[in-house]
Amino acid sequence: MRWLTFSSSFPKALLVKAGELMLGRRRLSREIALRVLFQIETGGDLTPSESFSLFCDNFGPREDGEEALDCSDKVFREAAPFARELFFGVTSHKEELDKVLTDASENWRVDRMSKVDRNVLRLALFEMLYLDDIPPKVSLNEAIDLGKDYGSEDSGAFINGVLDGIHRRMFQDKISVNQDPCPEKAE
Repeated sequence: MRWLTFSSSFPKALLVKAGELMLGRRRLSREIALRVLFQIETGGDLTPSESFSLFCDNFGPREDGEEALDCSDKVFREAAPFARELFFGVTSHKEELDKVLTDASENWRVDRMSKVDRNVLRLALFEMLYLDDIPPKVSLNEAIDLGKDYGSEDSGAFINGVLDGIHRRMFQDKISVNQDPCPEKAE
C-alpha cells in the first residue's frame, strides 16, 4: 500500500472522508484526481496509470465492504470515470498547462507553488481549456473551493487571481491549446 506511505506529508484536509462532506459526484471526482496528482508529486516511481489504479485499489470500493472514503461503492464508481479523465488529462498536458500557468502567475514559478495549489490550478485549467461541457466559471469556483479546503489560508485568493486572469485572456483569444483533451483517457 504505497499510497499510505505518503500520508505523513499529505495535507490533513485531503484525508477527510469524502462522504462526510456530502460532495457531488464531480466534486468527488476532482478530489480523487487531486489526491492522485498529489501522490505523484510527493514521490515514488509509479506511472500515472499505476498511481491511479493504486489509489482506486486502496480508497475505492473494497471487498470487505468497508468504505475507505465513506462514500458508497456506487458513488465512488460514478465519480471514478470523471476523476480518471481529469487525472490523465492533467498528466498528459502537464507541460502545456504549466506554461499557461507560468505566463499567468506573475512572480511565481510553478515549481515554487505549493503542491496542492499547483495541482488545483492544473485541474481547473485542464477543465477550462479542454472540457467544453463545463463552464469556465464552474471550474474556477470549484478550484477556489478546493484551494480553500485543502490549501493554505491564502490558496483560495491565489487560485482565484491566477485563474481569473487566465479566464479573461481566454475570452480575448490569447490562449490556444491542442484540442485533444485526454489521449490516455481510454487507458
